[in-house]
Amino acid sequence: MTATLSLSFQKASSTIEYPCVVTASSGEDGIILSAAAQTADAEGEGALSRAATEAEFKAKSGSSLVVRGAKGTVILIGSDADLDAGKDAETLGGKIFSAMSGAGLSSANLYLDADEEVLADLAHGAHLASYVFKDYFTKGEQAKIKEKSLAIYADAASDAEKAYGARAELAEGVFLARDLITEPANKLYPESYAERCEKLAETGLKITVLDEDAMRKEGMHLLLSVGQGSRRASRMVVMEWQGGAKDEAPIALIGKGVCFDTGGISIKPAGGMEDMKWDMGGSAAVVGAMRAIAGRKTKRNVVGLVGLVENMPDGEATRPGDVVTSMSGQTVEIINTDAEGRLVLADVLTYAQTYYKPSKMINLATLTGAILVSLGKEYAGLFSNNDDLSQAIMDAGAATNEKSWRMPMGKAYDDMLKSHIADMKNIGGRLAGSITAACFLERFVDDVPWAHLDIAGMAWADKSSPTVPKGGTGYGVKMLTKLVETDRD
Repeated sequence: MTATLSLSFQKASSTIEYPCVVTASSGEDGIILSAAAQTADAEGEGALSRAATEAEFKAKSGSSLVVRGAKGTVILIGSDADLDAGKDAETLGGKIFSAMSGAGLSSANLYLDADEEVLADLAHGAHLASYVFKDYFTKGEQAKIKEKSLAIYADAASDAEKAYGARAELAEGVFLARDLITEPANKLYPESYAERCEKLAETGLKITVLDEDAMRKEGMHLLLSVGQGSRRASRMVVMEWQGGAKDEAPIALIGKGVCFDTGGISIKPAGGMEDMKWDMGGSAAVVGAMRAIAGRKTKRNVVGLVGLVENMPDGEATRPGDVVTSMSGQTVEIINTDAEGRLVLADVLTYAQTYYKPSKMINLATLTGAILVSLGKEYAGLFSNNDDLSQAIMDAGAATNEKSWRMPMGKAYDDMLKSHIADMKNIGGRLAGSITAACFLERFVDDVPWAHLDIAGMAWADKSSPTVPKGGTGYGVKMLTKLVETDRD
């Protein structure tokens, strides 16, 4: 992972060090320069206010204006007069990083009068925006890591620095998830993925890796059926965090980790198949969240479980029409081998309930293309058997800008999974594909509050946003961390 921005917090000063970032807000009679902006304007003999007038700068939040003066470069950035902590401050931080990059600055000094939570969130947003993945460039500008630094000057600098520490740990989890999603499948496959997870033991997580023999003994034949056509052996990784009371039932976070998905015998079209390296986005969210939870020393018991497979077509691959027995004992007729993620999750759900007796379970998966038809790239699809858990997930998502939208379930959809030779089929037909996939998973959930998040539209960004560069997003890490920390049974 590479975050290209280093941050520091400094006590406010009456003098301005250049290059600098100062703020302005929108007022009824035009823009209102902050005290620091007024100082920079005076030192530049009115150059800042003249440039703002000539450019018709409206000081809309996040908008920026670059002024080159005799003293040095000034970035004037629009900010709400009453900037709130959370999403708004993070977004402004991302915009500040973008403005620095656009101005060609490797360092800058930000002067902002705000409380410690706003400052910490702003720094967090700038940090998130600075992520790049350059591991496989070898020459030219693309191979260069361009480091930047931002010093934040404020009266609340000391408290902001303390508050920022926990956010830096959260960013480490997000960056880890982005790294995992971005890696090509010849570098990240089940065995190498499990090895990366094992390194997280240094954060205090207890890591257990189950190989194929161990999973076979558990009866996890659905998961194993997905990977049997690949030369890469399947794995399941269990990550345990004991931050709560010894007798506290853990929250289980479960992720689909299909490291590459050809569709198997039901092979996908060639066009765009390279994107299927990120069909393990659900597992990346879980691994990243567990890294953040451990780093923040969260006072809850949490277990993260990821099923890691590669779905390939060869002479050993599962065939359409095969019947496979799950760890739960239920039988599944495989109609479409490209509906494989639900098979992986089904056995991992059973394993989690068998050995950890969780208080609740949340699974994440890039499960269906159908969810993109329904929700595009604005929301993850949320399916659940519990209203309270659904609301908690949506609240955590709203707070972290990782949104989800609850979708319907029910008997009519579940009936679409009926098979004439087994307990169920693995697909329900052409209609309501995301819903029937969720209904399939629910068949492997006992009397436990459970939610399924279909993140197929959220794991990868085709264009950048203020705090998320183009590519792997790390969606789910912030939401899951927030959920765990605010959860109340």
